[in-house]
Amino acid sequence: MSNAPQKRTRQQRVAAVELPPGTWAMLLANLQRGGVLLRMALAGLAALFLWGFSQSWDPPFEYRAGETPIRDVIARVDFTQPDPEATREAKEQARKLAIAVYDQDPKPITQLRAQLRSEIGKLLVATQYDEVDYDLWQQFQPTPAAGTPDPTDEELAAQFERFREALSDEKSLEEFYAKLGEAMAPLEQWGVMEALPPQHDANAEKISIRTPESESVEATRNVSDVLMNEATGRLQQALNEKLPSLDIAQRVYAWLAPRLRETKSTLTLNPDATRAAQDAAAEATPEQTKPYFAGQNVLAKAGDPLTADQIKLLRDEHDALLAQRTWGQRLRRSLSVMGMFVALYTLCGFYCYHRERRVLADLYRFCVLLAVATAAIALGKIICQQSWGADVIPLLLFGMIVAIAYQQEMALLLTASATLALVVISGHEFPQALVLMATCAGAILVLQQVRTRTKLLTVGFTAAVVGFFTTLGVGTLYAQDFSLTVQDGLWLMVWSVIAGSLMTVLLPSIEKVFQVQTDLSLMELGDPAHPLLQELIRRAPGTYNHSITVAALAETAADAIGARGLLVRVGAYFHDIGKMLKPGYFIENQSQGDNRHDALMPAMSTLVIIAHVKDGADLARQNKLPESIIDFIQQHHGTTLVEYFYRQASQKKSQEDPGGGEVDESSFRYPGPKPQSREAGVLMLADAVESASRVLKEPTPSRIETLVEDLSRKRLLDGQFDESGLTLEEVRKIGDSLVKSLTAVYHGRVKYPDQETA
Repeated sequence: MSNAPQKRTRQQRVAAVELPPGTWAMLLANLQRGGVLLRMALAGLAALFLWGFSQSWDPPFEYRAGETPIRDVIARVDFTQPDPEATREAKEQARKLAIAVYDQDPKPITQLRAQLRSEIGKLLVATQYDEVDYDLWQQFQPTPAAGTPDPTDEELAAQFERFREALSDEKSLEEFYAKLGEAMAPLEQWGVMEALPPQHDANAEKISIRTPESESVEATRNVSDVLMNEATGRLQQALNEKLPSLDIAQRVYAWLAPRLRETKSTLTLNPDATRAAQDAAAEATPEQTKPYFAGQNVLAKAGDPLTADQIKLLRDEHDALLAQRTWGQRLRRSLSVMGMFVALYTLCGFYCYHRERRVLADLYRFCVLLAVATAAIALGKIICQQSWGADVIPLLLFGMIVAIAYQQEMALLLTASATLALVVISGHEFPQALVLMATCAGAILVLQQVRTRTKLLTVGFTAAVVGFFTTLGVGTLYAQDFSLTVQDGLWLMVWSVIAGSLMTVLLPSIEKVFQVQTDLSLMELGDPAHPLLQELIRRAPGTYNHSITVAALAETAADAIGARGLLVRVGAYFHDIGKMLKPGYFIENQSQGDNRHDALMPAMSTLVIIAHVKDGADLARQNKLPESIIDFIQQHHGTTLVEYFYRQASQKKSQEDPGGGEVDESSFRYPGPKPQSREAGVLMLADAVESASRVLKEPTPSRIETLVEDLSRKRLLDGQFDESGLTLEEVRKIGDSLVKSLTAVYHGRVKYPDQETA
């Protein structure tokens, strides 16, 4: 059976060609990864929080006092606004129409009836007219009609006899007194008054009457029923109807009427009860409102600054609009806002993926940045409701934090996105959005390095100036009131300076949270009085001098390629602190002719040399050095080969066992990792060049240049810069800088006559 491979058809050969996946295929593959889904879920939760926190299903209220609308504001819905003046007038009217409370004292009427009974008794004692008290009988004489002559004595005697005969027996007399009581009962119960008192400021048609013994109102009567003229008229009518004869009724009324008028009033106004009744009536009065109709009423005119009353009117119209919104409208707005959040997150995510991938790679960094952005937007929403322009504080803080932790370009994008989100959920218009963005951009663009404690204050003042003039320009462009525009600009300056001051206070915490170091903290860390550096001087002075020289070389080289020279310098100070544990095994700390490696095997010497990287990292962590400095300690040798001992081991093995093969190179390499940043790559090359230059017998510029080129080429070919982000052009610039620096260090000197070459 033949084992020759079968020949494939053309279709099989075509199908076997696999092209790299396209953009959408790669996107789909990434979306299926757990880490990507987790980050998307966190971003979705942040968007959902902002949606619920800002109540994004309803449009926000977008007016403030003093703002000048560029067009007439017309009512969008029918609504009513409380009318305080009309309500006050209605309550006042209700107080005037409230029924006053009067206390009735029946004693004067009761005493008057008792006195009448006594007087009648005196009359009935007389058996004939001659025995009657003339003055008393005259009191019972009705007023004669006009033009009627006075009665004669005979007529008076006859009248008395008829009066006496009507009430002569006991039964008639008792019946008379009973009917008299019935006639006078309304006066005793409801009372009588000549007129309403001056302090009566309630209903003039009705009053409520109660007796002193009762706290509750017994009845409500018309005022006319208790006025003297009306009351006496009804009394006369009642007497005429109830008493035995019209003559007796007239005589009783003749006696009662003048005495009743002398009583004047049995009703007394109760001010406390009346006031309580008026208060209750006013309280029961419903609030008066003024109607407004959609598309008809102008709520604010264009060109006129909004007053506090207009703001209240617009707020009422806004509340009425929200109350009339349907679930469909709220759903559409919610989807729109969530869509905006998704678009902003997608934009920022793509930027981070292409320009700042460590944010997405490190879950801690991603969560911290997402939390800070969400907090800035939420705080801005809260603060802007308290004072106009104060929402620039969290936006400025967010922008400065991102600029410090990452880079200005990223800070500009993320701050613009946060500003857009805040503008949408807060109801700001385009002028306010422009002012906020310009102010934040001004702060971010000048925030390059924080080398002094006053730097952030300077950033705050710069943002204040930018914000002030932007406010003036935007206010003028949109025809805002000039005084209000100046006021807004001044307030914006205050908020910007406050943001700069807060950033100064928060800077140490921000550095810890975001694991970054500003130039200010690096300068403090690079102080020669640092305990680790002092210990390095004491234990390994040669290593300390080497570190100082490397720091000077590396800082200049880093500056040449636009990297952070100060960070490289401080990292160089600490990159070899691990050597202080075994300083005698390193050449720079050895005296002439004393080399401890002579007694060790090459493999053991390599372990001792390599160990200074791990020892240095452990020392740094124990002394709480920042991770960026620990990275220099771990990465400054990368995975390079310890060539000296590797060659020794190779020579020894070839001598002892010529056919035994080569020595395992991996055993003589540093554990790494390779440099992960441009700064770490600079330090690696500077460290190697400085160490190698010490063995040059005559370090001329040409020899130094050759040395730097050889070492640079070796590191490149060994792949040590593959993960650092350094380009070939930058490596060349680093080499040129190192050549210049080393040439300056080993500059030529005048040779004196008695000086011999070492």
